[in-house]
Amino acid sequence: MKAMILDGIKDLSTDKRPLKLAEIPLPAPDKGEVLIRVSTCGVCHTELDEIEGRTPPDHFPMILGHQVVGYVEALGPGAGLHRVGDRVGVGWIFNSCGKCRFCQSGMENLCAEFQATGRDAPGGYAEFMTVPENSAYPIPPGISDFEAAPLLCAGAIGYRSLRLSQLEEGQHLGLTGFGASAHLVLKTVQYLYKHVRVYVFTRSPSEQAFARELGADWAGDIDDRSPVPLDRIIDTTPVWRPVVEALRNLAPGGRLVINAIRKEQSDIAYLLNLDYPTHLWLEKEIKSVANVTRNDVSQFIQIAASVPIKPEYQLYALEEANQALLELKRGQIRGAKVLHILKKSV
Repeated sequence: MKAMILDGIKDLSTDKRPLKLAEIPLPAPDKGEVLIRVSTCGVCHTELDEIEGRTPPDHFPMILGHQVVGYVEALGPGAGLHRVGDRVGVGWIFNSCGKCRFCQSGMENLCAEFQATGRDAPGGYAEFMTVPENSAYPIPPGISDFEAAPLLCAGAIGYRSLRLSQLEEGQHLGLTGFGASAHLVLKTVQYLYKHVRVYVFTRSPSEQAFARELGADWAGDIDDRSPVPLDRIIDTTPVWRPVVEALRNLAPGGRLVINAIRKEQSDIAYLLNLDYPTHLWLEKEIKSVANVTRNDVSQFIQIAASVPIKPEYQLYALEEANQALLELKRGQIRGAKVLHILKKSV
């Protein structure tokens, strides 16, 4: 089968082709696993973190990709949750121990043995992949393979961030950054709440215009002051500066949720600007998001299908994965980026 392979940590400022197209053997599903013929795979900023070593793969070579939509091709021994031909999706959670207190309470995202798709096990930048059957989720009808892919991470992690924010009706919500995840948070808020106003902060004028086009009440630069103090803010950026600026806009008793696996260190000096009375006093809270649970993914897919919440996306061939990643690195974003792998009507 064809796959785009990462063979080591790369510097994307100098290496414009970090992934190599390779022909590798077809994987076989192990006990309790399914083999999936991959149709589409979303491109996520976390892949940049894997490539550049901020959250490096468990081993090399590795096949990246954790927003996967495909069709069950074969069942491993003992697998019975899905049937051959079923359309399923795979997100960031590949596996966990299943025995610890976190797994037993539905918080497997905090399991010490958490395994991530495309980082700790081969992912969806390939024609086929295997995954534990309970980490493959049925995709409801009404959403195309292209639309479903970003829902599995950008959508699911945005949904978890929204839940952790404890947003209430009538409050003001800020979104810092406006890529794949944030634009789906906006769409989700518009469905789940009737009286929440949304304020978007992003450096890109085109992303500001995109946010207003999708219904944001206001959009401005990262450094801008919000028109009103914000009760909740969800940060989806890869750097520190927006976090400090967001705290300045947070209302007393407000909560900032940081939706990121890692933060780049390029602007860590900006944290020296943190001023306790300005940024943290008056019982402001900061909460991080760690991975997603299986329940987050399955719940959000059902919500997205029922609305429906359909992401904006740009399509690329498997062989164009490097181009999509470099555009993501440069901030050339409008919605989500999706690899089209299985060439059939979807």
